[in-house]
Amino acid sequence: MARLDTSQRILDLAERLVQTRGYNGFSYADIAGSLGMTKASLHYHFPAKAALGKSLINRYEKNFLAALAAIDRSGKGARDKLRRYAAIYADVLGDDRMCLCGMLAAEYATLPKPMQKELRHYFEENERWLGAVLEEGRRAGELRFAGTVREVAELLVSSLEGAMMLARSYGDVKRFRSVADRLIGELAA
Repeated sequence: MARLDTSQRILDLAERLVQTRGYNGFSYADIAGSLGMTKASLHYHFPAKAALGKSLINRYEKNFLAALAAIDRSGKGARDKLRRYAAIYADVLGDDRMCLCGMLAAEYATLPKPMQKELRHYFEENERWLGAVLEEGRRAGELRFAGTVREVAELLVSSLEGAMMLARSYGDVKRFRSVADRLIGELAA
């Protein structure tokens, strides 16, 4: 049990560090020092930074997919689901963080291959979910858009991730919300 608690504390801190500094912006020494442990102890839980990074992405994806499942269970329409999806991003930004996977995407070329693969999977799962919501909305006459469901899903993910980055540089969550509202509004039938 103690091993699990320690692993979770490591992941919690590493997630915050990636979301605020980026993957290349912290070291095992940063984590060990903050948690009052040795780097050797840290290596016991995550033998290499790449293993830690892969675990971070997997946990983040699992939590994100759980949030999407909760949105699905709400029984609301497609536009509401899209607004709630965008609100997940806004909440993270409001906590002075960035989307973990958005931060990692900015560093993609320097990430270990296993992390790159997991990162792509995260975005593919987001786009798959969005595609289903978009299709649902189009069938119900609630949404209207040109192009394929996949293209619009890719546009939404890319736009929201980019809007987060720019809003962060201005320190203004309202800037993000304005872009998100416009994107979703443009899809209204």
